[in-house]
Amino acid sequence: MEFWAMVANESDSGIVLTKQRVSEDFLGPGDVTIKVHYSSANYKDALAITAGGGVVRNYPIVPGIDITGEVVSSDVDDFAEGDLVVAHGYDIGVARNGGFAEYARVPADWVVKLDGVSTKDAAAIGTAGFTAALSVQALLDRRLTPETGAILVTGATGGVGSVAIDILSGLGFEVIASTGKTDAADKLADIGANEVIGRLPEDPAAKPRPLSKTRWAGAVDSVGGASLAYILSSIGYGGTVAASGLTGGHVLPTTVMPFILRGVALIGIDSVALPIEPRRELWTRLGQDMRPRHLSDIENVAPITEAEKVLHSIKNGTHSGRTIFGVAGEF
Repeated sequence: MEFWAMVANESDSGIVLTKQRVSEDFLGPGDVTIKVHYSSANYKDALAITAGGGVVRNYPIVPGIDITGEVVSSDVDDFAEGDLVVAHGYDIGVARNGGFAEYARVPADWVVKLDGVSTKDAAAIGTAGFTAALSVQALLDRRLTPETGAILVTGATGGVGSVAIDILSGLGFEVIASTGKTDAADKLADIGANEVIGRLPEDPAAKPRPLSKTRWAGAVDSVGGASLAYILSSIGYGGTVAASGLTGGHVLPTTVMPFILRGVALIGIDSVALPIEPRRELWTRLGQDMRPRHLSDIENVAPITEAEKVLHSIKNGTHSGRTIFGVAGEF
C-alpha cells in the first residue's frame, strides 16, 4: 500500500513540510490502522515544523497530533473495521507519525471510539478542545456551579479558550472572555461569552498585588505568566483556576496568599499523557452534556495541503478559532 502524507524534513533552511508518496512501512508499529478523515492545527504542530521547536527529536515525521477517522484494520477485539475513532496526545505527531497523512497507525490503548460525535466535530474539538473540556471538568470537580459565580476564560479566541467558552455557556455558566483581539467581541458573544474584556492584567506595568478584589469564581487559563498571577489574586474564596498554557510566559510571579487566605486551587491541565480510561470517559461526555454547541462558528476547514500556511499563522499569533484539515480525498 502506498499513500500520501505531509512529511516534515530537516533542510539547510529549516524544517520543510512537503507532500510525499510513502509506503505502508512508514506507518510504524501499532494495533489499529486508521484511514484519516480529519486532523487539525495546533500550536504543537506549528512547533513540529519550526527549527528548534523542541517537540520533535527526529525527522522526518508526519505532524498532526490529532487523528480522526475510520478503522481499516485492528489487531485487538476492542476495535473493528468501520469504527469511527479519535486519537490524540501521547507521542502522536511528535515521536511517531501523526494525522497529516491518509493513514495512521497507533496502539489500541491510545484510541477512543466515537459515540455521538462525528469525525469532523472530533477534529474541531481535537487536543485543544479536549484540554478545554478537561479544564471545565476540573472546575466541576471542585463543585463550581453556575450559582457560584462567573468564570473567566483567557486566550479566548484560541482553540482552548473558544471551546471552553462554548462548553461553559452550554452548562449555564456566566462566562467572561479575555482577549487581546479587539475585533473578536461579537464572535465570542456568539459562542456564549456574556462579557468580553482585554488582556490581563489591565495595567501590565502595575506592581502585582498578592490579593486583589475578587472578580470571578473560577478561570480557564491558557496564557500563564503575569496574567495567571493576576487571575489567582482575583479569584473568590474557594475558587479554582485550571491552567494549561504558557503563551504569556512560564514564570509565575505570585505568592501563597490566594491559596492560604482564600482557599484557591490551581489545577494543572495536561491532555498529552492522560490515561486512556478517563480520556474515553470525557469523550463520552463531549458527545452528551459537555458537547460544544457552536463548533461550526469557531471552526475553519482547510485542505491538508495548506497545513504549512495555517501552522505559520498559529506560530505568528494571527490565527483564531479551530482549523481542521480535511485529509481523505484532499491530496
